[in-house]
Amino acid sequence: MKVAVYHSNDDIRIEERPVPRISDGEILVKMKASGICGTDVMQWYRIKKAPRILGHEIAGEIEAVGKGVERLKEGDRVFVSHHVPCYSCHRCKLENYTACETLHSGNYDPGGFSEFIRVPVQNVRYGTFLLPAEMTFDDATMIEPLGCVVAGQKQIELRQGQPVLVIGSGVSGLLHIQLAKSKGARVTATDINDYRLNKALEFGADNVVHANQYSADRFKSINNGHLADIVIICASAKQAVENAVSSVDRKGKLLFFAVPNADLVFPSMRFWRNEITSIFSYGAAPVDLQEALELIKSEQVKVRSMITHKVLFSDIRQGFKLVSEAKDSLKVVVVPEIS
Repeated sequence: MKVAVYHSNDDIRIEERPVPRISDGEILVKMKASGICGTDVMQWYRIKKAPRILGHEIAGEIEAVGKGVERLKEGDRVFVSHHVPCYSCHRCKLENYTACETLHSGNYDPGGFSEFIRVPVQNVRYGTFLLPAEMTFDDATMIEPLGCVVAGQKQIELRQGQPVLVIGSGVSGLLHIQLAKSKGARVTATDINDYRLNKALEFGADNVVHANQYSADRFKSINNGHLADIVIICASAKQAVENAVSSVDRKGKLLFFAVPNADLVFPSMRFWRNEITSIFSYGAAPVDLQEALELIKSEQVKVRSMITHKVLFSDIRQGFKLVSEAKDSLKVVVVPEIS
């Protein structure tokens, strides 16, 4: 089978590898669509473990089923999560599933950018979701990114009418905008890219401000003199963090959905006096992914029009280029040469 081996954003090599052999309790999935995540092109983050086969937003068709698998069968259309908790450690018992060591250390084999994927027992049990008939494989690649957004917003307890600032209007930002609007929030979005600002309006933002023209005073001027109750950071630039800190109101919350490649420094006296909360969100638990699947199925969150490009497996380098340049693209999906 063909696999795409990541060495750097500009060096992705198509290689031949044997099709993985499955054991009892495992399944083999034929990849039908695999999304390129923004974290896949975070070179400072990914290159530490290169060379490796990336890809964690996959949907496909079950090619083979190991002995003992009863819930699934050959030919089933599925989305498969790469990270699943163990449900038995002390963190899981507290329902802190994304803190589970199994979730952080597990994966499928060899990665989503391959023609076939071996799904281990734990991922079969907790991370394999049957797709509704009306959901396309392309749509299903959005389950994982939306699941992460669902998990993040659970932590901020967003309420109707709250002023929310979303910094960064890429895929994650647009998903946050849609989910926040579904809860009745008033959303202002920023970005450095006019294309993405227009998309933010298309997906429901009440106001948009170009990042180069943004200030906390500008936010107040369009939100009845108030700062943001909640700021969701979906950009890793230093300026994004500075804008977030300056824009959060007393008793407000910062949700870091993206982080810069440097330690953060906060004005601790102001945060203490104003009781500001900083929250970091990483990953999603199966319950979040199930909720994401239902949101996509019901079209409460619209994902199909967020998929702007599909590239053949042999053209995956072009896909990485589109995502890393972040110009006139949103979600880029890799599809096999022959479906």
